Amino acid sequence: MQLGLVGLGKMGFNMRERLRRGGHQVIGYDPRPEVSDVESLAALAAALPAPRVVWVMVPSGPITDDTIRELADVLGPGDLVIDGGNSRFTEAGLHAKLLADKGIAFMDAGVSGGVWGLEEGYGLMVGGADEDVARAMPIFETLRPPGEPADGFVHAGPVGAGHYAKMVHNGIEYGLMTAYAEGYELLAAEPLITDVQAVIQAWTNGTVVRSWLQQLLAKALKEDPGLAGISGYTDDSGEGRWTVEEAINHRVPTPVIAASLFARFASRQEDSPTMKAVAALRNQFGGHAVKRTPLSG
Repeated sequence: MQLGLVGLGKMGFNMRERLRRGGHQVIGYDPRPEVSDVESLAALAAALPAPRVVWVMVPSGPITDDTIRELADVLGPGDLVIDGGNSRFTEAGLHAKLLADKGIAFMDAGVSGGVWGLEEGYGLMVGGADEDVARAMPIFETLRPPGEPADGFVHAGPVGAGHYAKMVHNGIEYGLMTAYAEGYELLAAEPLITDVQAVIQAWTNGTVVRSWLQQLLAKALKEDPGLAGISGYTDDSGEGRWTVEEAINHRVPTPVIAASLFARFASRQEDSPTMKAVAALRNQFGGHAVKRTPLSG
């Protein structure tokens, strides 16, 4: 197929390469001229024969909104836009309507695989009409991991379903990462454990807790024992928050995912106001000693 790809960052750049290796003609656009094939979205549209397929792989929020609005102006009836970024699922319907007013079809695609996707393939969760999924299937076939299609690709439902599935996927990822990290800290705190990395490495085969994330933790500890070169400050992309919000909306208990999200918030505090208040209360009701800061005298 011929495909336009907007956004050549960490994932988009590798996706372009994987698709080209698979025999597709990919024309990429990125604001950075050193990686871009064309100088503008208008030039991208002009370089593709109609009906066009354009995959958007840019950060969620205003950048995605602006990109899709501009594509609505340079594409035409019969074209198809796929949003493969981490947009909130509620945005999918708005983007679909904006494009539909111009006769342009829309799909949302959740993409998992990170920087490893170039070689390993990408897990894909897509939302859209059956005919649009069928039209883009050669792209999905090239991007997905080898093996049974159902083990790396799903048509999750109508527009919005792909990003909803990816949102829940990322919420689960939050919980898994936090559990592995807590286990690492507990191992590191016990003097009986003489080689923390070796323990986690041993879990990578034959154990019920083995996973790709667990293997990556073993790899990270081998490269940097004790993780001395890394700050504990951890951002969140938004999808963990959205997962918790959806859990509240549906009255579904997700205590592990919620706790992992709050753990990320805690990682950004140099000194926790919550724990200061706890210390003050213990001092007030029980006379327990508090640790004074240098400024308190």
